[in-house]
Amino acid sequence: MAKAKTFFVCNECGAESPQWFGKCPACGTYNSLEEQISIQSSVDVPSRGGVSGWQSTQTNGKSHAKPAKARASLTFNQITDRQIARWESGYGELDRVLGGGVVPGSMVLIGGDPGIGKSTLLLQVSNQLAQKYRILYVTGEESGQQVKLRASRLGVSKNVSVVNDENTTVVVDATLPIDPDSIGADLYVLPETDLEEILREIDSLKPNVAVIDSIQTVFFPALTSAPGSVAQVRECTAALMKVAKHEDVTMLIVGHVTKEGAIAGPKVLEHLVDTVLYFEGDRFASHRLLRTVKNRFGATHEIGIFEMVTDGLREVANPSELFLGNRDDPAPGTAIVVACEGTRPIVVELQALVSPTSYPSPRRAGTGVDYNRLVQILAVLEKRVGIPMSKLDSYVASAGGLNVEEPAVDLGIAIAIVASFRDRIVDPGTVLIGEVGLGGQVRSVSQMELRLKEAAKLGFKRAIVPKGTKFPDLNIEILPVSKVIDAIIAAIPHQELTADDLEPDEDE
Repeated sequence: MAKAKTFFVCNECGAESPQWFGKCPACGTYNSLEEQISIQSSVDVPSRGGVSGWQSTQTNGKSHAKPAKARASLTFNQITDRQIARWESGYGELDRVLGGGVVPGSMVLIGGDPGIGKSTLLLQVSNQLAQKYRILYVTGEESGQQVKLRASRLGVSKNVSVVNDENTTVVVDATLPIDPDSIGADLYVLPETDLEEILREIDSLKPNVAVIDSIQTVFFPALTSAPGSVAQVRECTAALMKVAKHEDVTMLIVGHVTKEGAIAGPKVLEHLVDTVLYFEGDRFASHRLLRTVKNRFGATHEIGIFEMVTDGLREVANPSELFLGNRDDPAPGTAIVVACEGTRPIVVELQALVSPTSYPSPRRAGTGVDYNRLVQILAVLEKRVGIPMSKLDSYVASAGGLNVEEPAVDLGIAIAIVASFRDRIVDPGTVLIGEVGLGGQVRSVSQMELRLKEAAKLGFKRAIVPKGTKFPDLNIEILPVSKVIDAIIAAIPHQELTADDLEPDEDE
């Protein structure tokens, strides 16, 4: 007879413990252990060692009686090759992040802060895919009426049908004529949280794509734990993954995030799925970034950029214009850099502000830049250039709030700080590319040709880059430098810095 066993699982890290603790032994989180009950079978599993069990039935008690033979495993030569044709989602930015499009039968997990636009993005993608395929949108957080209101605001062009038990009612009229060639291509909405009902609907409707919004609201009735717990999220995701792989149904799953920004639930949730995407953005800014953390069908360094407007999310065709400030009215303490996100170069404006400190320890703050690299650059400027940064508060920010944490923006940060210190304006037609070493040298960076092409396309006339790098023949003047002090003199034209310039003014 089966035996019931009680154990405790951490909600944060998924670690199991035989008894309850106020603090998780694995991750140190307080009050995160929840009681779980597992059924242990009374049937003994046969041992592989010796001649007993399954081995004795295969060899009749004689070792190596005949050569080994595979039962279900295959060699690479026995596996047939199948060309996977990706589906276009209707949004080039999403296709870029996914590696070229939606892979049939894949499982994609999308996480992000509340209100960032996860449901909006998936409803817009579902509407685009519904022009050719049958889509099932499962919502556990909203009613059919709420989905109707959002669909009306987004201008959904297909018939959106809400499935209630056995009745199907159209809640959004088609705003565009339906293509008669796309028979069976439609968008269905199912307000449901019961996993068994969701699986029955998938088996009955047989959609090409199923959207689960969100996995933390779905529950398996056989488990006693609450929806969103470690056991529920793990079992529901495993069941959906089995359907996705066996029935060739593409799953797009929404996942909640914790206050630290990680996807809520056990880490095994990210291991089960094929692709993990994070939707990022400042709640006070209009742009949204879609980053990939894991992708079994493509690269993991690409980003997609969207802009939140009144009728939903809109793709940003030229992101450099979004993160580039007003070049016609330059201000002191600004510098232009070219950052690379995967294979996409983005021109970003960096802003710096330096002022005398009124505290024994000066303040350092960075928005969109790596704080540790900022402190390192400030130390280099004081030691190698002679600027008394230990007596000054320093603030550095990237325009638009884009995170530019790669070493290639070090030179731009250093020049912006010096320009703010001397209240000078950097030539607005100059871009700065290079890594700053601890000895005050400017080091080379990767993808230089890609960065320079983007700067030339946007009309920049000069580029200050590390010395010793091969440069393409472009319509842009190249100024190679080897030291930070050389870059400072080149970036601020007609104003040579002397020893007197590096001293604070008397009124400061």
